[in-house]
Amino acid sequence: MSERRIKVGIIGTGGIARYHVMSYRKLPFVDIVAVADVIPGRAREFAEKEGLVGAGAYDSHTELLAQDLDAVSICTPNASHHRTSVDAVRAGKKVLLEKPMSVTLEEALDMVQTVKTHDGMLSIGFQPRYDPNMKLLQDIIQSGRLGNVYYAETGGGRRRGMPGGTFISKALAGAGAMADIGCYSLDMALNTLGYPRPVSVSAFTSNHFGTNPLYHQEASKFEVEDFGVAMVRFDNDLVLQFKISWAMHMDTLGATMFLGTDAGLKVTPAGSGPWSGVWDGAIGSMTLYHDDFGGHTSTAVPLIGHSLDLFFEKVRDFAEAVRDGRPAPIPAEQILIQQAIIDGVLRSADQRREVEVKLPY
Repeated sequence: MSERRIKVGIIGTGGIARYHVMSYRKLPFVDIVAVADVIPGRAREFAEKEGLVGAGAYDSHTELLAQDLDAVSICTPNASHHRTSVDAVRAGKKVLLEKPMSVTLEEALDMVQTVKTHDGMLSIGFQPRYDPNMKLLQDIIQSGRLGNVYYAETGGGRRRGMPGGTFISKALAGAGAMADIGCYSLDMALNTLGYPRPVSVSAFTSNHFGTNPLYHQEASKFEVEDFGVAMVRFDNDLVLQFKISWAMHMDTLGATMFLGTDAGLKVTPAGSGPWSGVWDGAIGSMTLYHDDFGGHTSTAVPLIGHSLDLFFEKVRDFAEAVRDGRPAPIPAEQILIQQAIIDGVLRSADQRREVEVKLPY
């Protein structure tokens, strides 16, 4: 472990930026030395409010990237993820980018190519990975206990939980529930399965709630999906069913499950109510379904109790990777696969047919 200190900048001062500041402050080897926001004066206001004494405040990310920094957290709206990340990597900065990776697949491909060309680091922020039970789930699947996994199902959603602002703009967000909360479910399933390569997607999306003024005060501006379901085929003969919703007349879209030739595993969400769901990393139970001496049986998998701040763990792992010269904890090249699936979902829903997914890497 290196003893060197690292200098960090924050790009974007929206609500999520404060959590980055709070997390970095808990790390004795990190100095937050710069803040940027495209709204004039907002960066200075944020720095003063958060007590970032001595931190530079800038009205553009390019000004911030010209400073002496080791790394940046990018906390901007989805539409600027591509440009800001590419500029940061080219400037030699290590990058922690809030999800989703980008608005389009083309942007994500350019981001990955930039990292390769400049030998950079771009890590995507998926804090549920740091839940010990997510790691337990991955260990069970990767151990081969289920045999050959041929089918998986994941998703989740909210009975009512539609955001507004940039989240509902097609140009600024790229996608709705799929990109906002669906990316968590996808990452859970895909990471557990070793991120297999998708070959095709058949999907359906709708926005019945978002475009209805009875359910959303910005209904006239709602341009993205509030519900989506997809069937994804992979090159290893695995099929994944994926479903997500911001709003629905139902308490849950069901459990996450993995079906294998030797056993099956069901994962249910923790908690209850309109905001519950496996999508955010909250696992309530895991049950293994298998045969025992010729009979059918099920076994509850003991969960790991913890009180970890998963957001902090995400930031800590990134900061330590920067300090110690390790690779990106959650590499962009991996999340590119997820972006390709979301792109396929949107194309399939628009064309009302199954579409092919192609990746150059």
